[in-house]
Amino acid sequence: MLRRPPDPAGSVTWEPSERWVRGTKGGVTVVDSRRPVLVWEPGRPVPLYAFPREDVRTDLLRETGRPAATGRHAGATVFYDLDAGGGTVTDAAWTYPGEELAGYLSFEWFGRDVLDHWYEEDEEIFVHPRDPHKRVDALPSARHVQVGIEGTIVADTRSPVLLFETALPVRYYLPREDVRLDLFTPSGHRTRCPYKGEATAYWSWAGGGDVPPDIAWSYPDPLPAVGAIRDRVAFYNEAVDLIVDGERLERPATGFIRPRPR
Repeated sequence: MLRRPPDPAGSVTWEPSERWVRGTKGGVTVVDSRRPVLVWEPGRPVPLYAFPREDVRTDLLRETGRPAATGRHAGATVFYDLDAGGGTVTDAAWTYPGEELAGYLSFEWFGRDVLDHWYEEDEEIFVHPRDPHKRVDALPSARHVQVGIEGTIVADTRSPVLLFETALPVRYYLPREDVRLDLFTPSGHRTRCPYKGEATAYWSWAGGGDVPPDIAWSYPDPLPAVGAIRDRVAFYNEAVDLIVDGERLERPATGFIRPRPR
């Protein structure tokens, strides 16, 4: 059975996965499955996993008995609290209505630390399951890339790595030695990505003006598939002047930029 997800505005769709997926909480393995199902809910651009009940520690789950939030997960009405790791997580898991996914349990990922760690095979993943219909390619290039902020050229290189990610702007990862990091202030901001890993280094522009914080970032230890971006610096195309081979690119509109505090 193979069900490819249609437009996100449609109905729930799914397809089987052959990845070995595990999830842990407080050192306890809550999920251990070699036959998960990827589920796309309407209105959500990224998938979730659902697991056969026999691959889940259901002895750690308690049906809540509380009224479910309307429309929270594609009509789901049965939710479960999770007792693991020395505490209780409310509404951690649920079942989808209907017969197609009967016998499967899904767990919350978005915006909540329900389980401490998720793994596909032996590699930890973050934020949400990887979408098999999405590509992320990190390609070394000889393009001439310049980055300008408030009229100042802050980076200039002829050896970038271009990161192509389905449905997102191209990101240009530049050698640190070609970036004027002395014009920036390190910040404590951190982010995670299921395709790239953890960005643990961020910088904010120190020169004033209407520039959002955390405008540049780096992955010191990216996932192996995008190892070419290791320790390189990227900027939000949305808020800088990006000049590639002499052509100034238009700034894309995305939801990634945070407004500058006022």
